[in-house]
Amino acid sequence: MSVSEGKKTMKEKFMAEIKKVAQQATKMTPEELKFSYKGILYPSLLCSEATFQAMEKLDAREDDVLIVTYPKCGTNWTIKILHEMLFEIHNKEPTLDQAMLEFGKPEKYEYLNQQPSPRVMSSHITYENIPKTFFEKKTKMLIILRNPKDTAVSYYHFSNNNPVLPSYESWDLFFKDYITGNVIYGSYFDFTLQWEKHIDDGNILVLTFEDMKADLPKELKKICDFYGLALTDEQIKLVQEKTTFSSMKQNSTKSHGNLGNVFFRKGEVGDWKSLFTEEQSKEVDAQFEKYLAGTKLGNMINYEKYCTF
Repeated sequence: MSVSEGKKTMKEKFMAEIKKVAQQATKMTPEELKFSYKGILYPSLLCSEATFQAMEKLDAREDDVLIVTYPKCGTNWTIKILHEMLFEIHNKEPTLDQAMLEFGKPEKYEYLNQQPSPRVMSSHITYENIPKTFFEKKTKMLIILRNPKDTAVSYYHFSNNNPVLPSYESWDLFFKDYITGNVIYGSYFDFTLQWEKHIDDGNILVLTFEDMKADLPKELKKICDFYGLALTDEQIKLVQEKTTFSSMKQNSTKSHGNLGNVFFRKGEVGDWKSLFTEEQSKEVDAQFEKYLAGTKLGNMINYEKYCTF
């Protein structure tokens, strides 16, 4: 079998698995689509207690690339960026079916251990649930932040269009769960605050969705410098062209099948104003003030610029 045939087979297998899981989800209630582990909700069709336990023993490597985000903060975008960067340097094709650290069956980690370096992995889990070997090996982690209001609106649409997540009859019902942390992956504010305590550890780079939208070449250069990827200006330009939102949305059916438009909906800054009431806006303002105001990550989010009417 040629390399191109092998790549095609891997992609077809990945797409078939997505289709199978989506079909399973149609027969399940919103409650059945989630389960709780250590006090946080996860999608039951994608995660399991056995997988989380097996993940704790994952053997991390110093040259792994770990992207960590709260849901809908630029996960797929950043994964694509790193894959394109590594393709330019190593001609290394992505391992689509293993990208999200906590998804899949326990045996996936045996497969991951056999993969050549550098491995690109991503996760939505909190700092305290990241496997300890990532910290022991001082693996470099890339954290992507997005303002909490745009995150909420994007997450609402994503929940209602992604069959493996519980759907909501209204924005108001979703907002009630979002503000209390009763959504899949828990509280945005708890997640962000945990990382705030560790951003000076030396192996963490924090970027924001808004800065990436405003000046992608500048942020791509930061990623290259952080991971020691010696891309030329021409290569960075190629990566930029392949990873604009419009380019990724255009190719989303190839990368994500029928769920392409679910993963790449708008990708805009300020879309929160389309759904938020003034009262809801003030509720998020209060949460931000309580958890993140005056912190380094809170300052990076540039709340006043992006989260006021």
